[in-house]
Amino acid sequence: MKAYQRILLVTLFPLVVGAAQIEVALDRKKQGAPINPMIYGQFIEHLGRCIYGGIWAEMLEDRKFYFEVTPEYAPYTSLQDSDFPVVGASPWEIFGDAAGLTMLAKDSFVGDHTPRLSAGTGIRQHDLSWQKGREYEGYVWLKRAGDKLTKVSLRLGGVDQPAVFELVATEADYQQFHFKWQATADTAKGTVDIEVTAGSALVGTASIMPADNVRGMRADTVALLQELDASIYRWPGGNFVSGYDWRDGVGDRDRRPPRVNPAWQGVEHNDFGTDEFIDFCRTVGADPVVTANMGFGDAYSAAQWVEYCNAGADTVGGNMRVENGTPEPFDVWLWCVGNEMWGTWQLGYMHLDQYTLKHNRAARAMWEVDPELTLVGSGDLRSRSKSLNSDRERGWSEGMLQDSAPYMTHLSEHFYAGRIPWEPERGRVPVAEHVTQVAEFIKLVTDGHREMQPEIDALGGRIVPIAMTEWNYWHREYVYGELGCIYEMQDALGIAAGLHEYYRQSDIVQMAYYAQTVNVIGAIKTTDTAAEFESTGLVLKLYRAHYGDTPLLLEQDFGALDVAAALDENGTVLTLAVMNPLDETVTVELAPAGVVLGPTAQRFWVGGNTPEAFNTPGQPRRVNEFADQVSLSDGLQVPALSATIFRIPLK
Repeated sequence: MKAYQRILLVTLFPLVVGAAQIEVALDRKKQGAPINPMIYGQFIEHLGRCIYGGIWAEMLEDRKFYFEVTPEYAPYTSLQDSDFPVVGASPWEIFGDAAGLTMLAKDSFVGDHTPRLSAGTGIRQHDLSWQKGREYEGYVWLKRAGDKLTKVSLRLGGVDQPAVFELVATEADYQQFHFKWQATADTAKGTVDIEVTAGSALVGTASIMPADNVRGMRADTVALLQELDASIYRWPGGNFVSGYDWRDGVGDRDRRPPRVNPAWQGVEHNDFGTDEFIDFCRTVGADPVVTANMGFGDAYSAAQWVEYCNAGADTVGGNMRVENGTPEPFDVWLWCVGNEMWGTWQLGYMHLDQYTLKHNRAARAMWEVDPELTLVGSGDLRSRSKSLNSDRERGWSEGMLQDSAPYMTHLSEHFYAGRIPWEPERGRVPVAEHVTQVAEFIKLVTDGHREMQPEIDALGGRIVPIAMTEWNYWHREYVYGELGCIYEMQDALGIAAGLHEYYRQSDIVQMAYYAQTVNVIGAIKTTDTAAEFESTGLVLKLYRAHYGDTPLLLEQDFGALDVAAALDENGTVLTLAVMNPLDETVTVELAPAGVVLGPTAQRFWVGGNTPEAFNTPGQPRRVNEFADQVSLSDGLQVPALSATIFRIPLK
């Protein structure tokens, strides 16, 4: 059976534990293909607390009243026992006279309906986190209902000294009332009340954010993302994109319609759309990659989205962008055409033979708008489908390459390893086995493509590069909301080994996006008031900052350790990376050929005291980053349970 026809399962075998000292033979002449910086990419999706509650600073749930406000206050329908339950009904509680609230569908401010409150009736939202001395800012849209003067009391409470703002709606149209407040105490049980005290009012929408937000983004999360230093971000999905209409996410943010999340739980507020994503990428110093909707979407919508991002005002999409306040194009050069279209769970799933036609049509339409686009097709080496015209069975990646190769520049693959949700009985495995899983997956994918692609006549000898657009460990339990699992030191070691494997496959893997970024199987975790690097985030940061550009091919077996080496872009610094899953320090001796090493090295490492160590936002780190300078004459010491990089100047 061919390698690319196998189901990609992790090869499980015990590793031989190496000695406390190893020798690494280095030969400058044995070089691999340069490492593409795009393997240091990230992925963000409208799922759980990745964007809302993670990247985006909005504190109110359902601020646009997607859910009908009713006397039956029971907002949380999932993860109710966690600190971050999922809203599945209105989070607004009625107080006062419940009969004084009606939901009006006619001429709603945004979405399907708008609440109308009479005097003596109010709505309240709970579970807001205030921090003593911190400033918050917000606003509410109000409209008087009828001819009478309307007065509204807005109260920020849950502390001994609440703030009360008296608002007077004098217009027959909506007015926006702004407020700012400094909290007088710490609490996770803060409240906001909107109560009509005279007349009647329509409540259009409301917002509360910390005043230090960065154009709507959380300042603490942004600071960590800037440190993470990803080269590129993929957005908006993921499964989410197959039910997403990008037009819902542009224009006046308060007038964008709220929707139910089409693939996951909760409400999609459409506060974070194309313009916000571009601003996000520019803020963290990364290139954007947009995934076009090939589920319920079509070629016309994909091409119009390209217009919105890249074209001038003489196009439909480009004119929309200009009218929304951005005359200059965004110049998004990299696009994914669909997400996991091989999966039967995907909205708009189609048979392979039909999907390749859809892919080709969309790619042509997108290239007609911008011929310079780099397009990534949706592949999966594991999935198989019978041809509609014969009994022959084809793999999904195989079929995409046979039928659609002229309409793509890269083909995507996805994988997740570890204690994944669909194998809960698997539980934990030994550390030495756990840390190999990611690298094993990468090698299985690349070996499969190396065997498969030369056999496809339609390629004419061309090798289509792999874009690993989702990769990571995926565990339970979910501590940080939907899919918000914790990552331990042993996961960080596995990610380091995975990066080493990408370096070994640098000729065929040209992109890799760690999935995801914040909270949702993420490298950063947040609470309502703090943000912190996961162990995996620290390792990603380590390699992006300190590893080299041109791999040196190592042909040794290092036992339980995983070792990689590279030269920097100028060829003047040797970088040596060692993943050590052992509970003892390992000494590395170097045997160089073709290079003369300097006497000292900079040493950078991420380490923790136990394989199970992990970080928690707002608490002292249990997994941390370290740096010092060492002498080569003493041997290079690799701390126990660490991912370590040495930077050695060459003479």
